[in-house]
Amino acid sequence: MEGMTGLRFRCTGCGACCIGGADHYVEIGRAEQEALRDYLGLSRPWFRRRYVVPVNDKVEGIRLGADGRCPFLLDDLSCRVYPVRPLQCKTYPWWPELLRPAAWKAEARRCEGIGQGPVIALTTIRGNLNLPTALPPSVKAPATRGKG
Repeated sequence: MEGMTGLRFRCTGCGACCIGGADHYVEIGRAEQEALRDYLGLSRPWFRRRYVVPVNDKVEGIRLGADGRCPFLLDDLSCRVYPVRPLQCKTYPWWPELLRPAAWKAEARRCEGIGQGPVIALTTIRGNLNLPTALPPSVKAPATRGKG
């Protein structure tokens, strides 16, 4: 974000971040799975069969619908599991791969809240996410990360 000091974002509750494409997933660790399972009152085997999908050998994700919709997104666009939603959902749109001018601009075409609200200082964003001051060049715009 060279030359940039802050970004504007205010969630409008539109739900666009909860609907991805075929290459998107919401990463979900074991502790997050347990929190969701407990919140929903489901058995571990049933929860995993219904909601968890392997992404690769090391990562699991929430099984999205054929339309890319998160299974926890309700018809009124609220989140069924909001109090225990995964970290990826809690930190959107402050993902390292989006904190580059071109990626931020591209994401603004999907998210109507980007560019709205007060300016949030990059130092605040980085501090809240424990990000390094300079993002490494290897960080790229999302190709496989889900929208949360």
